[in-house]
Formats: sequence, structure tokens, C-alpha cells
Amino acid sequence: MKERTKIPDIELYSDGGAVPNPGKGGFGIILSYKGTRKEFFKGYKLTTNNRMELMGVIFGLEQLKTKSNVIVYTDSKYVVDGITKGWAEKWKENDWKRKKNVKAINCDLWERLLKAISEHTVEFKWVKGHSGHLENERCDALANIGINADTLIIDDGYEFEMK
Repeated sequence: MKERTKIPDIELYSDGGAVPNPGKGGFGIILSYKGTRKEFFKGYKLTTNNRMELMGVIFGLEQLKTKSNVIVYTDSKYVVDGITKGWAEKWKENDWKRKKNVKAINCDLWERLLKAISEHTVEFKWVKGHSGHLENERCDALANIGINADTLIIDDGYEFEMK
């Protein structure tokens, strides 16, 4: 009889930011499994805080090679509420419109996040930023390493909006 493989339990910690906003951006993440941690960061030439918050979670989920139970910890209410309150699903159902003639912002990333979530069992937990939460503080430091990196990536999906 073949032994069943247990679905791994993963903790994903993520933070992102842009300086100024919009401006150079970055995200940092920690993936933790059975006490083993992997850290990642990336930096972008021109982007926004919200895009980097989304990208961190997306990048982390996209690193997982097998279906996993994932708890995502982020200080971004934007990301947590967008998923837990069903905003992203609703926008998708409405052809990425928030209202009849109002396009949802960052729909390219929301779509990627919804796809990444669909491949796992994911729970989102909000943590207060800059409050001494060790993993959140480390992710913030990693995001800043990304922001200040010598080589920055172009955020192809970012559309600069003139106000």
C-alpha cells in the first residue's frame, strides 16, 4: 500500500514598499517549513507600495512546488482585505471593474494572486507593521535591500497615473 504524502504546512511572511510612493520599490519574504527558512527579495525601478505588497505574497506562493497549506502573514490591509472580504473575486467577476466604469487597480497582480491561491489552501493573517514582529521586521529589511539594490527590475504591469 502506497503511503500518503502529507500536505506541507508553510508560513509565508511578506512585506513590500516603495520610496517615494510611487517610486523605487521592493518586497521581502520569508518562507518557513518545519523550522527551515528561505528568504527572498526583489527591487523595482518604478512601482507602488500596494503593488509590492501584492508581489511579495505572489512571489512567495509561486515558489511552492507542491500543493501546500499556507498561512500568509502581512502588514498590508490592502492585500488581506482584498482576499478575505472578496474584493478581488468580485472585481474579477465584473471584468476587473470596481464599479460600472471604474477599473480595479493592480488587476494584473490580483489575477496572479487569485491563481496562486487556487493552487493551495491559503489563510491570510494581518500583522501590525513596525511593531516588533520579528518576521515582519525582517521582511521590511529585505524589502529595503531590494529597493536599494544596484540592479532593479522593471514592473511591467505598473501604469503610472497622472493625477
